[in-house]
Amino acid sequence: MRTESILRNKYYLYMTEFFSGMSVMAVELGASRLLAPYFSSSQIVWTIIIGTIMIAMALGNIYGGRSADKHPNPDTLYRRLLIAAVWIAAIPVAGKYIILGVSALLVFTVSNNFLILAAFFACMLIFVYPLFLLGTVTPSLVKYTVDSLDDNGRTVGTLGAFNTIGSILGTFLPTFVTIPAVGTAITFLIFSGILLLLSLVYFISKRTGKRACVLAMALFILCSIFGHSGSFAFWEDDLAYEGESIYNYLQVKETAHSVILSTNVLFGVQSIMMKDDSLTGMYYDYALAAPFMAGVPEKEEADILVLGMGTGTYAKQCMKYFDNVTVEGVEIDQKITDLAHTYFELPESVEVTTYDGRAYLQAVDKKYDVIMVDAYQDITIPFQMSSVEFFTLVKEHLKDDGVMVVNMNMKSDMTSADGSADGINTYLADTISTVFNCVYTVDVRSATNRELFASDNPAIAERLTEQADAARIAGTDADEAEELAGLMQTVGGSLAAYEGGSRIFTDDKAPVEVLGMRVIDGLIADEIGYYKEIFERDGIGGLLGSM
Repeated sequence: MRTESILRNKYYLYMTEFFSGMSVMAVELGASRLLAPYFSSSQIVWTIIIGTIMIAMALGNIYGGRSADKHPNPDTLYRRLLIAAVWIAAIPVAGKYIILGVSALLVFTVSNNFLILAAFFACMLIFVYPLFLLGTVTPSLVKYTVDSLDDNGRTVGTLGAFNTIGSILGTFLPTFVTIPAVGTAITFLIFSGILLLLSLVYFISKRTGKRACVLAMALFILCSIFGHSGSFAFWEDDLAYEGESIYNYLQVKETAHSVILSTNVLFGVQSIMMKDDSLTGMYYDYALAAPFMAGVPEKEEADILVLGMGTGTYAKQCMKYFDNVTVEGVEIDQKITDLAHTYFELPESVEVTTYDGRAYLQAVDKKYDVIMVDAYQDITIPFQMSSVEFFTLVKEHLKDDGVMVVNMNMKSDMTSADGSADGINTYLADTISTVFNCVYTVDVRSATNRELFASDNPAIAERLTEQADAARIAGTDADEAEELAGLMQTVGGSLAAYEGGSRIFTDDKAPVEVLGMRVIDGLIADEIGYYKEIFERDGIGGLLGSM
């Protein structure tokens, strides 16, 4: 079979355009899943991914067109596809080490926008070159397929259609099929294999490029062996579970005292179960003040709704300490709910709806005594659950004396030029204050969390103090009851009434990602400040010695 035979009627060139378009989108979606466990899956990270890939594609278009004019031979294009295939196959093997290497370098050299810069440089190093090579495909194929000016419009249009259809499939397949079924690493390998096969068929048909093909196949096999089941948190050797869903990277870690769910390998605990059934020492405990504020202990029956159920930490606590409550949960990720039943002993009696929290409120009419809003997506807040419109919807689903409690994951507030606070928590508290008449906040000890309580009942603080000691606490011994009562007294004594300001989130304008990243920069700076001083004073040798 000769080159002219395989390219006859241009069908193979059209298929090349189809599969290259598919691979570009698959790699882009794979990039988001590779970066998310380290940098989150916020709009900022997506902007970085899309921006760097568009840069790569634009440069590839320019180079591909010029190269095709100088060397109008399809061999050149298919060699580039071989290289791109091998590079993409190597991403599961080397990508995580590059991300951590870039992060380690930048964490000691930059003071602001750490996550943004780390994500940008990691994305540039990992993804720009293979996407640059794939960007050369379209202009090269235009050169090879256009025979005359009489049909150039139709030919270019057909190429564009094949590329677009391939891109559509490359968008849906990773998200709904390959990543949930086999994971990010194998997704990269699948689409790398498609490009490799495309190139191999071409060179085999022409009976040239044997060395390049053998080398590419050998490298692909090695990458498949060492990269097909790589762990994002490869330094962890005691994980009970690590996997992916449509929405999240998921990690379950078991310690001597607890079981922990995380959706990000570098930041935060999303859910926790204490093996001795004690208080967690985290923000969930502080949030137990909300049922007291709502008068739950003195009611015959009470209803609690948790938006962002996770594995049910708060739901189980409410059921333990209040024997008259019915708890419902909303969790967008079904796989997290499955893990809740497998690893976190979530009772089957707790009804969990797989849905977006805001969409759920729009679909039901029920009113609740307490609504807990804990809908963080890894380390970011979904903007649609931070606006005036959302909190108005929450208020409509509260009973007259009902209480909303919001976990604000980052208690540090930045200040503006005039000295006033303008961090993400200020925006959230100001926004909530436009909806509720009474707002209190309290910082969680030894944590970065801040809890916010909101209600139209002006007596919620007094109600907490009055009911904490005399609360009806079911299923607990005297020591547990005393511990909870003491904690509630601590929360009550630390509550700070909040006076609303003018920094308001709306559905139209809620820059939660930008504000959140600023706070994370501050938290990172605080955590590594000691080591950064050693690095600046003694260099890398001193740093290694201190560790």
